[in-house]
Amino acid sequence: MGDKAVSGFVWYELMTSDLDAAVAFYRDAVGWDVRDSGMPGMRYMIFGKGGKDVGGMSSWADMGQAGKPPKWVGHLFTPDVDAATAAVVADGGQQWRAPQDIPGVGRFSVMSDPQGAEILLFQPSQTGDAPSRLRPQEPGAVGWHELATTDWERAWEFYSRHFGWTKSVAVDMGPTGTYQTFTMDEGSGGGMMNLPPGVEGNSMGPAWLFYFTVEDIQRAAQEVRNSGGTVTHGPAQVPGGGWIVQGTDPQGAAFAVTAAK
Repeated sequence: MGDKAVSGFVWYELMTSDLDAAVAFYRDAVGWDVRDSGMPGMRYMIFGKGGKDVGGMSSWADMGQAGKPPKWVGHLFTPDVDAATAAVVADGGQQWRAPQDIPGVGRFSVMSDPQGAEILLFQPSQTGDAPSRLRPQEPGAVGWHELATTDWERAWEFYSRHFGWTKSVAVDMGPTGTYQTFTMDEGSGGGMMNLPPGVEGNSMGPAWLFYFTVEDIQRAAQEVRNSGGTVTHGPAQVPGGGWIVQGTDPQGAAFAVTAAK
């Protein structure tokens, strides 16, 4: 896959323990528009902004897996999910769910990278034009993608080899080490860093954290608290002048928000 076009995240999903509560929380905290997909057999809520879809939400119970911890996951685009799945496994990743079809939508597999961070590979159906997507800086978009892992340099080699990503600025974080930023497709980007010592192997690592773009970081932080979520870090200014807040939603899924001011 390394010689193919650059691939980035194209869909984001929340699996949660209380779908109605999660929908209400993110409507307030991020400002998303949310609607029922009409998918037969289960409730699958699609969220986005201004008529442009960003991802979906569903409950573990609807998937017959009640009791699993809530989490966010991201889908990485691939033109051939079967070949990409095999390539990831051959390169030290792990397959958790073999490629399967979603009728009329596409084909996906559930994987983890060589350090154990979960990713989904997604091959959309080839019918019709590609949907219009929000730009990273537009409210409601996913504006940043952050991987905390056990070996960011090896993780970088993996993602750049398979998805064609490009290094940007390496930020010296002092005792916590390097924060390596990167770019993906359509101007989207993110960063990679090592987990702090002592958290490897527990519920905190390794994992991707997704930052949702909002207009006002202070207002977003207050909405998170008012809606029953928890702010774990921030508001804090980051290199480049932007602002971030990291937190958990009322069901316990980790997420973050980002704003230019």
